[in-house]
Amino acid sequence: MKLFKPLITFLFFSLVFFSVGAQDIVVISEGNFIRGTIQGTDYSNVAIKQEDNVVALYKAKDIKEFLWNGETYVSKPIVVKKKMEHRFFKLVEHGAVNLYSIGGTAATGQPEPKRTKVRPSFGVGGGTGGFGGLGGGVSISLGGGRSRSEEGKSAQAMPTAYFIEKFGTGPMLEIPIEDGNSDNKNQRIKSVLLQKLTNDEDLAERINATESFDAKLIRAFVSAYNSMKK
Repeated sequence: MKLFKPLITFLFFSLVFFSVGAQDIVVISEGNFIRGTIQGTDYSNVAIKQEDNVVALYKAKDIKEFLWNGETYVSKPIVVKKKMEHRFFKLVEHGAVNLYSIGGTAATGQPEPKRTKVRPSFGVGGGTGGFGGLGGGVSISLGGGRSRSEEGKSAQAMPTAYFIEKFGTGPMLEIPIEDGNSDNKNQRIKSVLLQKLTNDEDLAERINATESFDAKLIRAFVSAYNSMKK
């Protein structure tokens, strides 16, 4: 099945809603959308104030993705404390290889929803198609069983984690950017990048020659790879 890229989806909705001002969007399923104003997310849930001022709360496992201030957050399965759950990952780069992040940005408070019943206010055929690939083997510590206020505090303090995905090359893998600056960490990053950014000798040489990695450089490598694979 041909996939709609989230950026294309965002540009489409930008044109549709141009005359009525900026809108955030929750994509529940193909052809099933909610528009309004995102109130916040703790990466497990997202709250959106709809046009009738009713705030609805959606769990990551129940929707495909949401667009907030021009950024796309995709629901993906991961292992949390040996249990498969869903979390929202921000799409940083997309194409032949997708780069995601989670954490880092403080989540705004989530108001208690007056009603959680899904009432789609806008729909188009086709949808985004979502993202394939199960995050099996990915394990990060995101906590569970806490109150919403505690989750919000945790989300604000959570360091940014980065994940890379290429269809047909196994599960999404974490890039250990926040593990300090050491030879062991750099070698692990090189190993992950070379597993996903395949069939490009020039880029592989540049990755192997790199002595220190940060988020900006990781994004540049993925962006360069995607540009060459278009």
